[in-house]
Amino acid sequence: MSAYLSRTPSSTGNRRTFTMSVWVKKLNDAQAELMGAGPSNDQNHIQFENDRFQIRHYAGSNDIIVNTAAVYRDKAAWYHLVMAVDTTQSTSSNRVKIYVNGELQSLNDTTYPSQNYDWDYNLSGTTMYIGRRGHSAAYYFIGSMAHYHWIDGTQYAASDFGETDSTTGIWKPILTPSVTYGTNGFFLKFDNTSNFGEDSSGNNNDWTMANTITQTLDTPSNSFNVLNGNSNPTNGYTLSNGNTESTVTGQSFVRTYIANTLAPSSGKWYWESKLITSGGSDRTSIGICSYEENIGTGTTIPQNELSICTGYSRIRFTENGSTTEVDSFYTVPSANDIFMYALDLDNTKFYFGINGVWWNYNSSETGGDPTSGSGYVTNSTNIIKGAMSAFLRVQAGAVSTTFTNQFNFGNGYFGTNAVSSAGTNAGIGIFEYDVPSGYKALCTKNINAEEYS
Repeated sequence: MSAYLSRTPSSTGNRRTFTMSVWVKKLNDAQAELMGAGPSNDQNHIQFENDRFQIRHYAGSNDIIVNTAAVYRDKAAWYHLVMAVDTTQSTSSNRVKIYVNGELQSLNDTTYPSQNYDWDYNLSGTTMYIGRRGHSAAYYFIGSMAHYHWIDGTQYAASDFGETDSTTGIWKPILTPSVTYGTNGFFLKFDNTSNFGEDSSGNNNDWTMANTITQTLDTPSNSFNVLNGNSNPTNGYTLSNGNTESTVTGQSFVRTYIANTLAPSSGKWYWESKLITSGGSDRTSIGICSYEENIGTGTTIPQNELSICTGYSRIRFTENGSTTEVDSFYTVPSANDIFMYALDLDNTKFYFGINGVWWNYNSSETGGDPTSGSGYVTNSTNIIKGAMSAFLRVQAGAVSTTFTNQFNFGNGYFGTNAVSSAGTNAGIGIFEYDVPSGYKALCTKNINAEEYS
């Protein structure tokens, strides 16, 4: 069961005027609730539906719905969402205003609420939910949230909660906005790992947590790499834990690929993965290729790639469509082995290791050193070219094949479990093992620093 938060107001606030402001990283395409309330015959939703941000009040034939015209499908991005409601306004279009990343949105397929319309939000005795539907345990939000503000009694604009960074031009949070929260208002920072529902508004309107919520280093100010749900083939991988865990089971098609979201073209980059189930034999592998070749259709084969089998001792080098396979170089990995990856785009080299030990591909499974430049697996300019992508592959997967991997791109977690003994890390990111000198985690701050250096 998915995680969510709940709170039941003990007194009624303003049911006509309120504002929600929250930063979200949306990691799937399913309908997902950001704020739900009300029984089955009187449903109140602030949600994503068909990738559009909307507020809806469903009460039988009386269906009020206000949608953004735009859709939001980028799973690598943080969105700042503001839903500003004031049904006392005489002009219908002023009764609901929706902002995304600071911009007032165009709306369509919209039925505005009537003047002085009462919602079920801020209603005494009616439970409000963050992350699931109000009247049923369904439509959970899958992703990350930050800086969740709820204002009872005022219709604010996005500029009250965010601003444009003068250097980068990127929309960013105002950490301490000057707003009045009202009776049922709250501010969830999600910074207290023992109490994610702690209210920081001064109102003490704390929320109750259900099931497991995991804190992440991924924030609106610094977004980490994840697996790319938009490249997810039909009936292919199931992504979970913030798109850092992937599983594919019982597929009969020939090949299935999936990429990641951040693809740098310069710099030195480090990441890790944990093997949960290998799929067996040489059917499953992990590797790198250029991003333009990892198009995520599910069957197209990159013409230039390097991959390492997880259930067999085999390395594949494919250059210009010609594949060379090297067998019996390394010990076949086992469940819970942690793989290490170091990609040096400045010197066109890729390094691989397992459980804290780097390969020296010129001689043995041990003795490699990405810091000094020895022991790389490939320096092919056919394989390493332009923007690069990590990828996973199932090849000729039998129906019994299950292939599960958990990735740590710097958040410090494999699935929901924190790294067991954090190594020495260069700057941003938490990893299991020491990060080679000069290498960095794949995140927007590090990539921006690389581009502007």
